[in-house]
Amino acid sequence: MDLKIHHNFDSANIDEMREVYESVGWMKHTNEIIRQVFEASNVIAIVTVNGRIIGFGRAMTDGVFNAAIYDIVVHRDFQRQGIGEKIMEYLLDQLSHISCVHLISTTGNEGFYRKFGLKMLKTGMARYLNPILSDEYLE
Repeated sequence: MDLKIHHNFDSANIDEMREVYESVGWMKHTNEIIRQVFEASNVIAIVTVNGRIIGFGRAMTDGVFNAAIYDIVVHRDFQRQGIGEKIMEYLLDQLSHISCVHLISTTGNEGFYRKFGLKMLKTGMARYLNPILSDEYLE
């Protein structure tokens, strides 16, 4: 298996990225949304196997104090093979000098992120416009 991690979105195949999102049930990520969120991200990991995109993650950071990691997604056919771990390791390595790294886990995946030293926040707060997400993630 020829696995590579790319850090540049410029040459990414957005159709393949949308297929990865859809494979895990994230159906609202259109090509335009994918383009917008990845172009706004300044730390990117796109994983290919034999040239095909099978996973990715992204982060936004001010470069000094704060960063937030988003969208650690691996195609369902490639899950449980350590690919998500490689994405997290790559992103955290790129952010190793950042004082505070935030991440909001999808429900049920908290244990995965604990393996990388992430812990629950005491004072974390958020606002969700989508009532379904609000019900799931807010107290």
